Amino acid sequence: MCYPTPQELGLAARALADEHPGEVRLRQAGTSRSGRPIWVLSVAATPPAGPAGTRVPADGGDPDGGAGSPDPADGADGPGGGGGGGGGGRNVLVVAGAHANEPVGGATALSLARRLLRDPAPRAGCGWHFLLCADPDGAALHRTPRPYSLLDYHRYFFRPPGPEQPEWAPSLLPADRLPPETLALLALIDELRPVLQVSLHATDLGGSWVQLTRDIPGLAEPFAKSAADLRIPVENGASDAAGWPSPGPGIFVIPEPGSEAAGAFHPEDTRLSTWYHAHRYDGTTAIVEVPMWASDLVDDPAPHPDPRGALRMLAGRLTADAALVAEARERARSRDRPGPGAHDDPAAAPLLRAVDWTLALIPRIAVEWTGPGAPAEATAAYIASIDAFGRRLSLRAAAMLLRVLRAEGHPAAPGLDRLVTGWCEEFAARFGARWIPVATQVEHQSRTVLAAYARLVAAGPSTGRA
Repeated sequence: MCYPTPQELGLAARALADEHPGEVRLRQAGTSRSGRPIWVLSVAATPPAGPAGTRVPADGGDPDGGAGSPDPADGADGPGGGGGGGGGGRNVLVVAGAHANEPVGGATALSLARRLLRDPAPRAGCGWHFLLCADPDGAALHRTPRPYSLLDYHRYFFRPPGPEQPEWAPSLLPADRLPPETLALLALIDELRPVLQVSLHATDLGGSWVQLTRDIPGLAEPFAKSAADLRIPVENGASDAAGWPSPGPGIFVIPEPGSEAAGAFHPEDTRLSTWYHAHRYDGTTAIVEVPMWASDLVDDPAPHPDPRGALRMLAGRLTADAALVAEARERARSRDRPGPGAHDDPAAAPLLRAVDWTLALIPRIAVEWTGPGAPAEATAAYIASIDAFGRRLSLRAAAMLLRVLRAEGHPAAPGLDRLVTGWCEEFAARFGARWIPVATQVEHQSRTVLAAYARLVAAGPSTGRA
């Protein structure tokens, strides 16, 4: 199994809609900056169970399909089961491809849609909607259908700068400058008013974890069971969630503003992202991360002997590594000015924007790691997660810059190539990288999504409007 491209996702979704015309609908939710379609696949709700096991339509109509039954081909009240403000049923929105370099989400979305057709129990009174690729332009620039190594993965790596990422743009840009991908996602949330929004993410190397905008009681148990069954380590000290409340291993709840835990480093304000847009409709968002390569180091709960010393060392290494990339970037500055020798590669501009944004971010991170807020106590898993985070930042910047220099035939390309190769090999060796098959990544994400919905519904109104 390989990671599907946006085009392959669209074709597979169209085939699924053609096979199940009464239950599945494919529609275009928007258009990217470059004119690519943004597709939404919807699987219709089934009538919820009524007294003595009878089936009651979500709109209260005739359970045998009389005049009160909704037409499954009609908009949000068809596939989706009466959401979007028109009916009384629930909706779940699953967002894939928000980060271009995390391609597993689209495969998971298709797998979930097929699973819901085979086993419709989670569709009782609830429509399921899958944004198949939130950033098709970014996905077109990141090409790794089946990477065989970390180096292979980084050969055609791309991750846009924060302001160009659909979910993060609202936390970094004013409303009148939001990209069309973000506007499409926000409009979809406004239409569906999802009781649960799930954003499917991935990490290159590490473990699995879940971030929640509100706690979902009981999620930790099925999440941990799935990870154990599939031999995926649970990331107990995710760098993205330092200090956040954790109701169970690998489950982190984004803290309220003003709390001490809210100080975890983020270049963006998480609460301004699209994750929180669902809160205006009493919805909850879960962010499900799964690794491409696993490492047991991120699952080590033992206390680290000297967290602050380790963070100072990691900050120093990150600063030194970034300086090497910045030096190569300076040698390529002529690429920013039109003139003789400037190549016409359309990928160069977005790649260089991403390089510059990443390099500008690194000094802030190094200061955070060595500042007064650095933890005096931390687990080995947390320090390992920080180690991996720092390695990937400088590596990503170098890999994207290398793509530009290599395409140009720049004399700095061979040296940067050796640097990227060495960093990839060191990263894999230090963490004992173990490839997780794509099908296994998909299975774990799918199980976690279904468990999150089941636990949310079981918890009732305390977690939103479930």
